[in-house]
Amino acid sequence: MKSSEIFIEQKLEERRIAGNFRALKTPNNLVDFCSNDYLGFARSAGLKDKIEREIKRTGVIANGSTGSRLLTGNSQYAEELENYLSSLYGCEGALLFNSGYDANVGLFSSLPQRGDTIICDELIHASIIDGARLSYANRYIFKHNDLGSLEEKLKHAKGNCYVAIESIYSMDGDSPPVNEILNLTDKYNANLIIDEAHAVGLHGLGLVGNELKDRVFARVVTFGKALGCHGAVVLSSRLLRDYLVNFARSFIYTTAPPFHQLVSIKMAFELLAVSAAEIELLRDNITLFKQNLHPEAKNLLTDSDSPIQCIVLKSNEAAKKMSAGLQHAGLDVRPILSPTVPAGGERIRICLHSFNTPVEIYLLTNFINHFINAK
Repeated sequence: MKSSEIFIEQKLEERRIAGNFRALKTPNNLVDFCSNDYLGFARSAGLKDKIEREIKRTGVIANGSTGSRLLTGNSQYAEELENYLSSLYGCEGALLFNSGYDANVGLFSSLPQRGDTIICDELIHASIIDGARLSYANRYIFKHNDLGSLEEKLKHAKGNCYVAIESIYSMDGDSPPVNEILNLTDKYNANLIIDEAHAVGLHGLGLVGNELKDRVFARVVTFGKALGCHGAVVLSSRLLRDYLVNFARSFIYTTAPPFHQLVSIKMAFELLAVSAAEIELLRDNITLFKQNLHPEAKNLLTDSDSPIQCIVLKSNEAAKKMSAGLQHAGLDVRPILSPTVPAGGERIRICLHSFNTPVEIYLLTNFINHFINAK
């Protein structure tokens, strides 16, 4: 066996011993309490019909985009979609990326330069961490949603400073004090970048409303959660959009999204505009879930009013055991293990949806209550 293969086997064995070995799973027939499809758009026959009708209307038959957008992959439809999104969000510029990961990597790897500073919440998404690592900027972490910790880091920032937060955090489901953070970034002449991936849907277009948008340097909105399709957009000034077209490698050196993806994005936003009933159902399901947990289980919940509800069990084995029991009961709930979350933060991560029925939610909460009480 080659030394490289020995290394690979050793690293995989370390994961097996630690109980956090990852493996791919195919879709199942369990009740969905796992996916990010908060409003059911990914399974929506209505959205599929809108997409097919829009494709037929345009007469475009291309299967692929044929190249990067700076070569042959651009289209009038892509530019019209970006103009539509910039108008919808009330900003000057919008630039599409193939995924939320690509958007964050492109933004954070290209914008901050040597001598600049990036300050991230400790629970920020891996894509932002990876983008920041690719830059030559100084990097700091502040304690989760802790204004004092953030200000301490801002006091030591050099060069152009970029602060990165999420409007709803993917692993805890909670939200930051955006107004107070903006007051700090204004005070220290820093630039706030907000990832809105998990806020779209429950909060309409996101948590950053008209009263705050002009104070936010850039927003990243992804389409693979509540919008049920794929891709992302960086919302910004026209100046930053032009910069990313010229310097963001994850935009420049990749094949552009195919036409079907562009249409899916446009039709998903049109559907979102008339989905008040689905959003209200989602809110009701979040309330129902939390109301039906016993106090012992509520004590283990993260502080979240979003569709992401987590029971922190503090060990990989406990998280896997509860998840296995829920799946045996017909409910698709997955464990989140370290190192995805820090040691001691292992949990089950429950995603609630507008299409989950009260019966399904009662089954879920009854199992959790029984499991916690039996410990």
